Amino acid sequence: MTKILFLIHDLGHGGAEKVLVNLVNNMDPEKFDITVQTLFDVGENRQFLKPHIRYIGGYKRDFPGNSHVMKLATPKQLHKMLIKEYYDIEVAYLEGPAARVISGCQDEKTKTVCWIHCTMSSQKEVAQSFRNYKEAVLCYKNFNKMVFVSEGVKKAFLENCPVVEEKSAVLYNINESDVILGKAAENVEVGVFESDCFNWCSVGKLLPNKGFDRMLRIQKRLLDEGYKVHFYALGVGEQQAELEQYCKDNGIAENVTFLGYQLNPYKYVTRCDLYVCASHAEGFSTAATEALIVGTPVVTTKVSGMEEMLGSNNEFGIITDNDENALYEGIKKLLDHKELYKHYKEQAAIRGKDFSTEKTVAAVERMLEEL
Repeated sequence: MTKILFLIHDLGHGGAEKVLVNLVNNMDPEKFDITVQTLFDVGENRQFLKPHIRYIGGYKRDFPGNSHVMKLATPKQLHKMLIKEYYDIEVAYLEGPAARVISGCQDEKTKTVCWIHCTMSSQKEVAQSFRNYKEAVLCYKNFNKMVFVSEGVKKAFLENCPVVEEKSAVLYNINESDVILGKAAENVEVGVFESDCFNWCSVGKLLPNKGFDRMLRIQKRLLDEGYKVHFYALGVGEQQAELEQYCKDNGIAENVTFLGYQLNPYKYVTRCDLYVCASHAEGFSTAATEALIVGTPVVTTKVSGMEEMLGSNNEFGIITDNDENALYEGIKKLLDHKELYKHYKEQAAIRGKDFSTEKTVAAVERMLEEL
């Protein structure tokens, strides 16, 4: 049996955290002895690890600037401080501090893997959480395998760190499709949705990068033009107060619902007419993939992973230029053309089946066994 460690910053409500839990829960327990270790013992997703997955929590509290504090030690010192056992394979399941720790592994028998989830478009972004760019390159060079969640994420990284090209692979995020569909069938609270209204939504942290401010401005524009639309935001974050104030100041508070962080977002997404990703940057959007799985059409800005997900010619959803007006036009196109909307509704259900748990987990297991 192969003994594997997955190291991640924490198991909070981000996409990578959820995907890691999906992955380890569905890997073959007869082939892999799995430990998940966090740098900080926080996060809602801890509760979803299956009983056979060993969990090691880190420090009890996360704190601002922790990555800068960690730079005081070398990767080798960090690894010695934090990793107390031998593993056949050690996986840094997120760029940044976790990658820096695992790159410090000195045991030649241990194979190391780094999973990159975010688009890094400059040397500065590659060097984030490292002392400098030179250290980042040396650390990433130490890994036996570099895994990227999309071709776009891989391409951007290799343009700024080409030394890892020969050991690079693309593996798509793991979604528990059967679980998602089961949860999507659960009832929602009475009165949440307006039956005679076009309901659209987005899921994610309420942070500037996710573009919720764009979506609120589009919502106001659609309302001003006479469309009967309601927007639902599923998530929490530092921008929430600002976004809620915008709704009040612009008279759209009754047409926008902040549902907060939901353990089961699927029952809301499946009841919406449209899912929108307005992000300025992504790796491979877990939330958009989940929307397809429950059969909700997707309109998105052009960010990494979307052409792979929806097709380069908009076969399975609409990809717009990454600006607010283009996104508005994409949404409006579906509001104005019912046959086109029906087409993308059907295409979403078809594409969603390609992200089955079995296919994506099997690809990861093959990669690990080949190491």
